Amino acid sequence: MTKLHIKDETLGMWLGVVGVALFAITLPMTRLATGTQADPQLSPWFVTLGRAALAGVLSAVFLLVTRSPRPAPHQWKPLGMAVLGNVIGYPLLLGYALRVVTASHAAVVTALLPLVTAAVAAWVLHQRARLGFWLCAVAGSLLVVVFSVLRAQQSGHGFGFEWADLLLVGAVIAASVGYIYGAQVTPALGAERVICWVCVMALPVTLPATIALWPQQPVAASAWVGFTYVGMFSMWIGFFAWYRGLALGGALRVSQTQLLQPFLSILASIPLLGEPLDLVTLGFAAAVVATVVVGKRLSQPQAAPAVARGAESQARS
Repeated sequence: MTKLHIKDETLGMWLGVVGVALFAITLPMTRLATGTQADPQLSPWFVTLGRAALAGVLSAVFLLVTRSPRPAPHQWKPLGMAVLGNVIGYPLLLGYALRVVTASHAAVVTALLPLVTAAVAAWVLHQRARLGFWLCAVAGSLLVVVFSVLRAQQSGHGFGFEWADLLLVGAVIAASVGYIYGAQVTPALGAERVICWVCVMALPVTLPATIALWPQQPVAASAWVGFTYVGMFSMWIGFFAWYRGLALGGALRVSQTQLLQPFLSILASIPLLGEPLDLVTLGFAAAVVATVVVGKRLSQPQAAPAVARGAESQARS
């Protein structure tokens, strides 16, 4: 492995962390936007389509200013899969689920996202890793699940199976598929153009639907704050770093940085919600970081196909 490759892989991991940090606030911000069953705010359909429309308008401006070329014919399919997974599937299923369960409850199920993403990367991108990597991925996921269950019980919510858990599982699968198919064309298009084309492709549907679904009743200011965040950061800016990180560092390896997401959400809640940070949280966070670090060292693919090597070389150019 060359020094340049190691440098790019490390940069990819850090970009993945930046993307995860921006995504980490999606759960509480989505709940702020949609409200609860007892106090509903913006509808999940409006949040799903509206955040994509906001990102789509910003994307159209970006593509025009940068004079970006149109994607090649063979790139439309993976872009379309990213639309279905990241623009529609994940936010819609998440929005409906968070009207029923708490953000802590949702974190238990969505903690499986990095493991599922790694599995999809191995399937779609044919990336391979040694058994040690998969053991670290499973161990990290279990740590996050255990931590999330403990947090839910400490908060008095407990954890039992809800029908909304099926929605959350669907959201995890949708997000993973969208991530990997977007990463598939990132080396050729660039991370910024991938998410921009994804959002622009959906704009003919999301923009008129947003206008049609615009709320007629008064909505709390906090709901609009949550909506603006998920539109600008969760749906747009976060993917600039995330897709580039997946392409540079390898989708299978960088996907494991998502294990940090619940802990980064808790860190963000300290200044935003005034929640305290305890030693248990720090301990679990340190253990999860250890699984990511060890897993990264054990994640070198066994045999990279020529196409994949060419894609990585193009990503570094």
